[in-house]
Amino acid sequence: MTEHDFLALAPQYTTTSELLSSSARRRGMDVEVLPAHADVGTAIARGGGHYFGGPAFAARVVDTLDVALLEPSDDWLATLPYAYTGRRIAMATLGEARSLSRPAFVKPSSAKTFPAAVYSSGKGLPTGPELSADVPVQISDVVTWAAEFRLYILDGEVRTGSQYATFGRLDAERLHGHRYEDHVLEFADDLLATCGGGLPGAVVVDVGLLATPEHGTADRWAVVEANMAWFSNCYAADPDRVLDVVLRSAGPRTRMAERDHRFCRGTTPG
Repeated sequence: MTEHDFLALAPQYTTTSELLSSSARRRGMDVEVLPAHADVGTAIARGGGHYFGGPAFAARVVDTLDVALLEPSDDWLATLPYAYTGRRIAMATLGEARSLSRPAFVKPSSAKTFPAAVYSSGKGLPTGPELSADVPVQISDVVTWAAEFRLYILDGEVRTGSQYATFGRLDAERLHGHRYEDHVLEFADDLLATCGGGLPGAVVVDVGLLATPEHGTADRWAVVEANMAWFSNCYAADPDRVLDVVLRSAGPRTRMAERDHRFCRGTTPG
């Protein structure tokens, strides 16, 4: 980071953007809230920009900012061994998903074209002119998460984290000092040592404790999903350490590591 670096925020307010703004200012960085409708060029006509906000707005400003937006590949979760997922996960098309005769969790692979949710069968999936049969989706077994944690990863190491849910209900609590901290970090270290090469250098990985349906008790640790750090709620994670990851996940293209080129997002909104 240089003395000219600044943090550019999408216009929509979030608690995470406020926390990151405060952290950035403590480092001496300028913070620019980009205009929602006006030309953003005058606001960011300088180098050293970093971005935090949604992907649709990013598509408007990423070229002007000259920022490299890093994100995990759509199929990363589906490529993991069962030992790390605890459930069957497959990539498919929406047309194929419509033939499902069992309950399944179905989500769009990238663009949020329909709600990610548990559907009782393929017949319950949404329809619409934009939902063609070839829309890529991810299909996974239905599971119950006893606890879910968001981890901020930088160069293969967990920098900070937060619990964000228990049994599907919002329940934010910092990872540091949490009763599951050692278990979470042990699982994450093993995962990253084995499969971390398939992730960007700066990324968010959600992991959780699976509860077995038979008796409802915690059973095993598994990966929930991976997401871009530049558009993730930090919940109770340390915002200063979160900012470290965000700055790398959406920073100047000229500083992007060679290994991260394949994870650089295009300008198509999604």
